[in-house]
Amino acid sequence: MSSSSTSKNQNSPQLRKDIIFNRWVIFSPARSKRPSDFKSKSSSSSSSNPTGVRCPFCIGNEHQCAPEIFRVPDNNPNWKIRVIENLYPALSRELADPVDETGSASSVLDGFGFHDVVIETPDHDVVLSDLEREGIGEVFVAYCDRILELGKRNSIKYVQVFKNHGAAAGASMSHSHSQMIALPIIPPSVSARLGSMKEYFDQTGKCSICEIQQEDLLIDSSTYFFSLVPYAASFPFEIWIVPRYHSAHFHELDAEKIVQA
Repeated sequence: MSSSSTSKNQNSPQLRKDIIFNRWVIFSPARSKRPSDFKSKSSSSSSSNPTGVRCPFCIGNEHQCAPEIFRVPDNNPNWKIRVIENLYPALSRELADPVDETGSASSVLDGFGFHDVVIETPDHDVVLSDLEREGIGEVFVAYCDRILELGKRNSIKYVQVFKNHGAAAGASMSHSHSQMIALPIIPPSVSARLGSMKEYFDQTGKCSICEIQQEDLLIDSSTYFFSLVPYAASFPFEIWIVPRYHSAHFHELDAEKIVQA
């Protein structure tokens, strides 16, 4: 066990290594303190909140949120998108940057990392799919901008964007939002996928993603992207959205391609 894991603060998050399944698991006591605006609603009631008084994500309630990182447009009270710190983060940005011990026998690391919230719209009753194409594109550009910022930290090895829609999916707030988490380690599942793709390239000289035969699995297509059901889907309704052009990183998307997606 590393010296960094001997923290006396039992409320600090940790990254614990599961040596049986070769995976890292985040333990974060702060997550249990999250409020939820779903608990007071019956399953048949809507998420309507005409006044926005109790929702910290609604425009006018910015003072109820954790510190803001940036907004779109910048310095505009009539914002479209806000990127803020998560008030109940799974990882702590306040901890010291970790020493790279992922290749050692260490089974626990202090839970350093970043956990942000992307508020996709100022309107409580609007969800991401309700936005115009340009509005959805602006959300994706915000993801890219934040990933580029996080990538400047040498200690950050991996950034994941994710969205839980509804209480059943794990969301605690009904106002449309997504989240970003930046880790000091690369998840083994990601390393395995990259290793498999490298092996395919070494054998064929080709990118396995670019070689996908989309015709029989195609759902939809556009100028720059196509969506499909993966041939070996691992769960029901799994969908991949794949760029038509070869691209190694999500944050390499530019505004034009995103808007026209």
